Amino acid sequence: MLDALYHNITNRLNTGILILDSNFNIVMWNRFLEVHANKKDNNVIGKSIFTVFPELPKKWFERKLSSVIQLKNQSFCGWEQRHHLFELSHSRPITTDSDFMAQNCTFLPVEVEGEVEHVCLLIEDVTDICHYQTQLNKALEELALSNRIDGLTQAFNRKHWEECLASEFSRARRYSYELALVMLDLDQFKALNDTFGHQGGDKVLIETAKSINDLLRMGDMFGRYGGEEFAVILPNTDLVGAEEVAERIRQTIASNTVDYQGHSINVTVSIGVAVIDAKDTRYEDLISNADIALYEAKSMGRDRVCLATPSLTQKTVVA
Repeated sequence: MLDALYHNITNRLNTGILILDSNFNIVMWNRFLEVHANKKDNNVIGKSIFTVFPELPKKWFERKLSSVIQLKNQSFCGWEQRHHLFELSHSRPITTDSDFMAQNCTFLPVEVEGEVEHVCLLIEDVTDICHYQTQLNKALEELALSNRIDGLTQAFNRKHWEECLASEFSRARRYSYELALVMLDLDQFKALNDTFGHQGGDKVLIETAKSINDLLRMGDMFGRYGGEEFAVILPNTDLVGAEEVAERIRQTIASNTVDYQGHSINVTVSIGVAVIDAKDTRYEDLISNADIALYEAKSMGRDRVCLATPSLTQKTVVA
């Protein structure tokens, strides 16, 4: 009667129950496993677990079971460590990307008269938990990204870009690295907005940002500084290299045409370039010097690159 009661209870549990002997042969197999492995108990009892589940990581599994038997301590393997040990089906084919059930597996030593010759595995279906946690992590990643990215142009927003500049400035100071900054501003953007409206202006900003980003190296950091002004951090770059990048950006934008509602819009940019100097004590000094050079480019007729040379920055400070 007790055996019948025992089997009735174990077959009603929504948890897989699998008992193995010390030779990794299956001794018990409950209804949960019959359903989700699609194998009847009389087809698996007495067989090696590795025959029934050839996908098991054999060496890892053998070490796991041997440890439980020798130490007489239970062990655990969660879905975050391994999504699944056993290829078991689940009933949520739409809400999850995995073909197999996410599992938490507990390894319990079965001790009889002080000896452990069997291990009981409890296999819990945590597919829902896995799915919702994965969705939550994805949402958190997207939220973190949205806090760093300008929604219109997909460049870094000013806050995150300045954090990057502060970090690069500190690193350049500490290790005596070259560091350059390119500040650029779309010429006569207000007139463009007045002519084509804000949607037309937005289209120009989006296309301009894409053109700039396509010209940069992997480690360069591109941000929208504000309005129609953008900025690029160029690590390990001297003034000559930064000028080449800036001129390439200027020429590319000047040669591009933005199509908007049947109109072809041509834009130009004015660019200021600065490199880290021994006198610079804060990253804001680098921004200030690049901004001085940008203003000089504007005052000289726009659509050009100006460098923040010592003579230019000193002249501006004196003035």
